[in-house]
Amino acid sequence: MLRLDEEVRSIQEMLRKSLHRDSITFHSFWATRSIDILQSLNETNPTVVHFSGHGSDRDELVLQDNKGDTKLITKEAIVQTMVATESNIRLVLFNTCFSEGQAEAIVQHVDAAIGMSDSISDDAARIFSSQFYSSIGFGLSIALAFEQAKAALMLEGIPESETPRLFVRENKDPNSMVIVKPEGVV
Repeated sequence: MLRLDEEVRSIQEMLRKSLHRDSITFHSFWATRSIDILQSLNETNPTVVHFSGHGSDRDELVLQDNKGDTKLITKEAIVQTMVATESNIRLVLFNTCFSEGQAEAIVQHVDAAIGMSDSISDDAARIFSSQFYSSIGFGLSIALAFEQAKAALMLEGIPESETPRLFVRENKDPNSMVIVKPEGVV
């Protein structure tokens, strides 16, 4: 059973403790159905999009339809969704099992993406994402935040540090990509 509530709580807690917390607005959307994704993106115009939940080994997100039945969302549909929004999306984090293909495809349209090369346990997903966002909240680059999130897994003795994969758009340097900058810094 996924404990997405614990993941959100952990991310919020780590963001509150970060240096540039006042520069970050965090929104979470629960029981999201496929059509809700576009609505949420239009409402918030995010810089970072984070998917938590289940993924299939065929590059699909696993959601529910209006009847509570499983609905598989293809990699192509997710990519098109990101392309079809007027947004400032710079990073997409797929904190779902088997999402490496989705992350690799999405960097044709956004600066960076993180996906999972295999299944990932709830504890690993929670620790990875909360440390990643904490590091982002301290103004670190995407590359350094990614490495710190992997280190957090290792520090906790969780043997899944090689499961998260970072993908970056061609001609972009993840070491110079900073998502959160203090107020007044360009």
